Amino acid sequence: MSIVSSMPTAPQRRGACPTLDAPMQTGDGLLARIRLVGGQLTPSALAAIAALAAEHGNGQVEISARGNLQVRGLTPASTAPFADAVRTIVAVEQGLVVETPPLAGDDPTEISDPRPLAAAIRVLAAPLHDQLGPKVTVVVDSRGQITRAGLKADIGLSASAPGRWLLTIADQSQNELSEADAPAAVLAVLRQLAERGTGARGSDLVPSGKPNTAKVSATIGVFNRTRGIAVGVALPFGASDSSALIALADLAASHGVAAFRLAPQHTLLAIDPTTGFAASTAELGFVTDPSDPRIRISACIGSAGCASGHVPARAIAEKLAASLPEGTHLHVSGCTKGCAHPRRAALTLVGWPDGYGLVINGTAGDTPQTVLRADQLESAIGPSGQG
Repeated sequence: MSIVSSMPTAPQRRGACPTLDAPMQTGDGLLARIRLVGGQLTPSALAAIAALAAEHGNGQVEISARGNLQVRGLTPASTAPFADAVRTIVAVEQGLVVETPPLAGDDPTEISDPRPLAAAIRVLAAPLHDQLGPKVTVVVDSRGQITRAGLKADIGLSASAPGRWLLTIADQSQNELSEADAPAAVLAVLRQLAERGTGARGSDLVPSGKPNTAKVSATIGVFNRTRGIAVGVALPFGASDSSALIALADLAASHGVAAFRLAPQHTLLAIDPTTGFAASTAELGFVTDPSDPRIRISACIGSAGCASGHVPARAIAEKLAASLPEGTHLHVSGCTKGCAHPRRAALTLVGWPDGYGLVINGTAGDTPQTVLRADQLESAIGPSGQG
C-alpha cells in the first residue's frame, strides 16, 4: 500500500455541546441534545419525541455513544417550539454533566450505588455552572454490569469497595476517598477548572499519562436487575428515523415495557419486557444480538447530514457490516474529525474528496496508508485485505 503524502485540511472540531435550547449547526440543520432527568423515558414519551422530530426536524433521532438522545434537522424557527413541546413530555436536566451507569441503584452486581454521590456533586457544582466549559463531564461509576469505565471523563469516581471511591482526573488515578469526602474532592477539582476558564478540561490539570484502555461495556442482551431484567436494544450506528422509533415504542408498550433507560453504545434498555420482545425488535431493524457486526462499527452521519462529510458514512457502514471480520472494529468517518469514534480503531475509512482513506490501527485524523475507490472497500476490510 502506498503512503499518502498530503491530506485534506481537517475540519475544525466544535468546542461546545448542543443542548435543547442551543442546538448545534450541522449539515442537515440544527442538532439538539435532550438530557433526560434520570436518563429514562416511557415508551409513549419516546414515541412523542420521535413524532416531534418529524414535525420540527428531519425525523432523524440519535442515541450517542455516551447515551445521549439527539434530534437532527431542526431550523431556527422550529427550535423553540420543539424545546417547549419536549418539556411537556419529559423533564430535562441542565447544569454540569454528571453521568452514572444506566442501571445505577438497580444493579445487583454494582459495588456501591452512585446516585447519592452524583446528586451531591450536582448540588455543589451548581454555582460554578457558568464558569465551566460545556464539555466538562463527571462520571460516577458503580462498577456493575454496565459501566462507563471506557468513556472519557474530566473527573471520575469509580467504586473500589463499598463506600470507597477512586478519584481520577482525565482518566489518571489520583487517590481513594470515602463516600463522605468524595463530593468535596470533586468540587475542589471543578474549582480549579473554573479558575482556568471555560476552555479548561481535566487534562489541563494533570501530566499526560497512560491512555484509558478500559473496554466500553457491552449493552446488548439481557441484564439482571435487583427486581426484574433489562433488555438492551441498540440503534444501528446510533440513529433511527422517527417512524421506526415510534414502531419500537408501540412494540415495547405491547410487551409490557414501562420505561426505557438510555445507555452507552447507542442503546435503549427496555425494562421488564415480556417474552419475544427482542426478536420482534430485531425485525424492525434494531440491534438485539451481541454478535451483530454493526455493534463493532462506528459511523457518523457523513455527507447525508454534515457539511464536512465527503461520504455517506452510515450507508457505507451498513453495506460493509457483513464483510467485517470477527473481533475487528471498523470506524467509517465522513471526514478527518472522526466524531463517531475519536479513539483508535483497527480499521478506519475516512471520506476524502477523491475516495476513502484507509487507516490501520489509528484514528480518522492519521495519515492513511492508501486511498480506495468505492469498489475496493469490501475487499480491503475483509480478512485478506488487512495489513
